[in-house]
Amino acid sequence: MATTAAVLVTLYPRHAQAQVGGDTPENEVVVTGYRRSLSDARDIKRDSVIQKDVIVAEDIAKFPELNLAESLQRVAGVQITREAGEGRRISLRGLGPDFARVQLNGMEVLGNVDSAQDSRGQRTRDRAFDFNIFASELFSRVEVEKTFQAAQKEGGMAGTVGLFTGRPFDYAPGSKGALVGRLGTNQYTKDAQPRVAGLLSYNWDNEVGVLVSAAWSRRRTTEQGHNTYNYDRPDAGTLRDLVDKGLDISSLSAVQQRKFLSGDLYFADGNRLSSWNARQKRLGITAAVQWRPAANLLLTLDGLYGRLTTAREELHLATRPLESDGSVAFDTPAGNPWPAAFQTASTINDLRWDSSDYVTRTDVTGTTFGSENRRSLNKTRFRSIELTGTWDANDALTIDGHVGYQKSTYRTPYDDKFYMRATGNLIADYGEDGRSAAFDYPGWNPTDPANYAMDSFYYRSFNNESELREGVGNLRFKVSPALTLRAGIAYHRFEQDGIDLFYDDDVNGTRAKARGTSVSDITDVFRNPFGAWLIGDYAKGFAKYNEYHRLGPNVDGSGGALQDIENVYTTTEETESGYLQLDWDTELFGKRLRGNVGARGYHTQTESTGWIQGDSYAYLGTTDVEGSYSGVLPALNAVLELTPEMLLRFAATKNLNRPGLSSIAAQGSAFRNDDNGEITASRGNPKLQPYKDTTLDVSAEYYFGKVGLLSASVFQKWITNFIGNVNLENVPFSQTGIPFSTIPGATADTIVKEFSMPVNVSGTKSLTGVELAAQAQFSFLPKPLDGLGVVANYTFVDAPKDITGISRGSYNATLYYETNRWGVRGAVSHRTRYYTGRSDEVMNAGTRGFDGTTYVDAAAFVNLTAGVQLTFNAINLTNQKETQFWGQNRYLYNQTQSGTTYMGGFSFKF
Repeated sequence: MATTAAVLVTLYPRHAQAQVGGDTPENEVVVTGYRRSLSDARDIKRDSVIQKDVIVAEDIAKFPELNLAESLQRVAGVQITREAGEGRRISLRGLGPDFARVQLNGMEVLGNVDSAQDSRGQRTRDRAFDFNIFASELFSRVEVEKTFQAAQKEGGMAGTVGLFTGRPFDYAPGSKGALVGRLGTNQYTKDAQPRVAGLLSYNWDNEVGVLVSAAWSRRRTTEQGHNTYNYDRPDAGTLRDLVDKGLDISSLSAVQQRKFLSGDLYFADGNRLSSWNARQKRLGITAAVQWRPAANLLLTLDGLYGRLTTAREELHLATRPLESDGSVAFDTPAGNPWPAAFQTASTINDLRWDSSDYVTRTDVTGTTFGSENRRSLNKTRFRSIELTGTWDANDALTIDGHVGYQKSTYRTPYDDKFYMRATGNLIADYGEDGRSAAFDYPGWNPTDPANYAMDSFYYRSFNNESELREGVGNLRFKVSPALTLRAGIAYHRFEQDGIDLFYDDDVNGTRAKARGTSVSDITDVFRNPFGAWLIGDYAKGFAKYNEYHRLGPNVDGSGGALQDIENVYTTTEETESGYLQLDWDTELFGKRLRGNVGARGYHTQTESTGWIQGDSYAYLGTTDVEGSYSGVLPALNAVLELTPEMLLRFAATKNLNRPGLSSIAAQGSAFRNDDNGEITASRGNPKLQPYKDTTLDVSAEYYFGKVGLLSASVFQKWITNFIGNVNLENVPFSQTGIPFSTIPGATADTIVKEFSMPVNVSGTKSLTGVELAAQAQFSFLPKPLDGLGVVANYTFVDAPKDITGISRGSYNATLYYETNRWGVRGAVSHRTRYYTGRSDEVMNAGTRGFDGTTYVDAAAFVNLTAGVQLTFNAINLTNQKETQFWGQNRYLYNQTQSGTTYMGGFSFKF
């Protein structure tokens, strides 16, 4: 950190002066734009003692990509996930999003938004950071620290991503400002997508400075395609019962009938046509005040406010039988109050299956469908304020530190479902391998209200909040020209709580008054490239049935008390830590040798309070569990400069990653079986110990020209304290951590038949990674080809199967051409297939993941004057499919496309 600070102190004033035309000799070529950002980033990487990659803004309020995650994917070792075509989360060096720590101006930051899809972990309360919270224009640089040093706070076992906003002393004395505007559209949404950012800064001779920046954007997004709910496998008795109730299988051959009745077949569940549509607004504001009351004292106050509001509309047409099993495509006659059209059984005309007994094609007459219009309003708010101070007490002693506070809230005031049912015909074909989907609806019109009947409304609401308080103090003492001693302490307190509210249709009373009634006056037709069907209109439906979003009885008296309240817990982590580190900058056999060695000690206390729930989600009581852990983390980093251009790096470190928030939450359940009186219980475990790793990292780097870099890195991680689930039998209530009062009549000695909770698993898991990176400006070519350049990297990770969320291979490549007047670049990003879960069984949805993807983007600019630039961006040029699968055979789970986005704009700096 000290090395980086020293680099920045010397680096940024030099860049600021380079931007002032009068300070540059006429015969000197000034590197600007994308090339300059590559050069600046390379210089910071080169001067760092730890393994670090950096992305620097091309200009004021102009980051290389429109999204921070999409910029980070250009860094070797980084892979991203996407939401509606936009980068959301990162995986780093073989570990998933929960293992990459994110810091904002040196302070840890945690912020989550929601995903449109349940299959992606829709509302995951975890340690991962969602990079689509903030607009990229707010940041001046992003750093990825891949190796650990004692001066860095513990955590982030995969690495630490540092986000840095602008400060007034980054620029030369005087005023500085920029205004950036863009207007775009998407091939599917065809809306106007404005995006505006501005920055204004004034520096009074590096004594006082003020900077304010803001970014606002609005856009519509869509993801649309085919999906399933994994599978359903009715047993032989269930299928025989369906046939006895009228399900017609007489059109099937004798072989097909025997196979159908055997109970061996796996049927696609849901057979769903979907469109996730959203209206999104994002606002970000940063402010920084810097004051130098004395030549040797600098105070900086940083603040950031972020707001992301998403109004989502999810539209689905899926198989939803009323009197069958799961969500398969066949049904038996429904009774009252359903209309006569629903009181006829399905006829299965054809079935095909593969060698694993997965049904790849069904042809059914008389399928029951569900049309779901799900609306939600999601509000994410982020606030951060931090005071940083640096005091150069004398030539040898420097003291610095910061205190800060952050608050992040995620609220869904309403998440409602409007259900209708339809009856029609379906041919669902998943291809011979089950990995594609084509739905046909022969002989009926999915847009005709006569084929539909009303079902019900379903109301939900979600709330989540986290707070962080942090204080850090560091001391740096220069023992000699070659040695610097560093020491420091830190305090970190994190707290998160939340509650999820579900008001189902059988409790809220809408099923009783709406089910089976006509929908002729409450529907709209929805169309997209994949199909057309009827959806419910909320305004009309609410008016017809005297309904509104509610979590309690209706004013008309219908509906009962809210029962389903889940995920109610508060988790607190409090950590004190300190470190001692020795930095050196000397020579070894005439070669410059830089590095540091040190150790960081930590003590963490955890406490979690959570609800214990029973049958029908009834509240049974509250459990309060405490835990703690301590340790020491040694770290060694060294850089040997064989020549000024050739560097060798080595790191040997230990680090940790704190357990997932859901794992340490004390919430749980307790049930007593009415038949035999046996008690089962479960809860989270705040006493979990952190993941720990030992990492070795070796790299070689070669620097040439103003931009050129070739690097190769190899890293090895040994990880312990993985977390799994333990199932205990016949334990007394006193050993479960759950109050025995949750079960009437129980005592501390009452035996719990089965008890489960997450625990640390013994053993070591290792992973190995290789990272290759190259960037070059082809200035040696004759004009005009000397404006060409390339940036590329490749990552390979060999990890055990139970480490999920990472692709085995990934690469990124950017080819650019740039002059002082104009420039253009194209970028391709590829990651191979990756898994988010694993199971040893072939036909088990515990195995799930995503197929490989290749995204292609482009950007261009033209400088009209020294301060005015026109820009153009094209994102996802190939309209890449995102395909999620289940099972070892990788059957289709979800496949969507989000369209290509085009955006033109301008930037004006002054």
